[in-house]
Amino acid sequence: MSSMHRTIAGDVLVQHLAADAMTIDQRLLAANGRSGRTLIKEGPLRLTIMGLSPGGKLPPHSTDNPVSIHVLQGDVTFFALDGEYTLAPGDVLMFGAGVEHAARSRGGATFLLTVAYVLAGEPEASARPPAPDRALSESSRQRLLDDGVSPG
Repeated sequence: MSSMHRTIAGDVLVQHLAADAMTIDQRLLAANGRSGRTLIKEGPLRLTIMGLSPGGKLPPHSTDNPVSIHVLQGDVTFFALDGEYTLAPGDVLMFGAGVEHAARSRGGATFLLTVAYVLAGEPEASARPPAPDRALSESSRQRLLDDGVSPG
């Protein structure tokens, strides 16, 4: 993923996601099965356009902050806790802070990943359940292993 610092210039910013999807590094996508590009990185907000190649996978991971995934093109299945969530263009999926999740795409996908960082000292930070309670279930881990994804 790109580590570029892209801030909002002014009070309003319009992102043209179809054009932004074209900025995904196709060499990285082909080599790694996934690639991303940061669109916005300012204060508590991170927007990243992500691409998964056909057969591409995201290994299990989590963040201490809530995230949303908005599918723009293709298909992607996310695994979280004991659930499997198959998404198509226009679908939006949200994960609470600390929820471990993984993904795979059979035909390739592009999606917008939004992370809302909770700033230290805010009430939401102390109200979070501990991370171990938010991990992938054993059945979800087994489905990932069956698909050739190392569950970490």
